[in-house]
Amino acid sequence: MRRIITLVAIVFVSLANAQAFKGKGDMKLQVGATLQEHAAGIATTYDYGLGENISIGGQISYLLNTTNAVGTPKFDDRFDAKFRFNANIGNVLKISDKFDVYPGLDLGLRNFGAHLGARYFFTNGFGIYTEAGIPLAKYNTNAEGYERLNNQFVFQIGASFNL
Repeated sequence: MRRIITLVAIVFVSLANAQAFKGKGDMKLQVGATLQEHAAGIATTYDYGLGENISIGGQISYLLNTTNAVGTPKFDDRFDAKFRFNANIGNVLKISDKFDVYPGLDLGLRNFGAHLGARYFFTNGFGIYTEAGIPLAKYNTNAEGYERLNNQFVFQIGASFNL
């Protein structure tokens, strides 16, 4: 019985100390699933805090499953890499120290876009995130079929880690 009480106490203390974005020097790694029209895949993002509410980083994504509607895409049609800039406004909104909202811009191999994400940390090192992204300026405005992959609205959901 003492072990159960001790375990419950440790869990509550861990939850109380969870913080979504700490500011300068904060590092986040996120791994999740991507969902978009005619495809699904995986994405990994890394963010590094430059200031109280600003972070930069990168994203790499790869589409694992595509439908026949887009033909047979090659590796370079499935792969995308982006440089990201985020405005971490969770502390401005004052919802919770465990919750962060981050609108941002990204410059990738296929487009210049924007994203809006949110993450919630259960413990000091582990949380969940969700993110939606759209292209603002496509490099190939006449993209058709598999050329549209990684160049459209995308939704992500997954796990977030403090490093």
